[in-house]
Amino acid sequence: EPVEWEEYIEGSVQVPRGLLEFQADPASPRHNPALEPGSRVIVFCRSGVRAALAGATLKELGFSDVANLTGGFAAWKDAGLPVAEHHAGM
Repeated sequence: EPVEWEEYIEGSVQVPRGLLEFQADPASPRHNPALEPGSRVIVFCRSGVRAALAGATLKELGFSDVANLTGGFAAWKDAGLPVAEHHAGM
């Protein structure tokens, strides 16, 4: 969700859960080219709950290589892994 995007994993693509179906469907005019059914997709949110739902949705849409980041972004950050930040005005 946008409120969770102040810090993020470098290289990740923000797709709010409510827009996932539109952005994941290659036939949609709102398709996000970063989401292709044949590519590896790792979903995450702050804790992992919404990401689990997003992963299930992607599988229903024909994405075959989908994983959920265990523990979400919070676990990533707690593990000391790299985090990027959006700065004011961006």
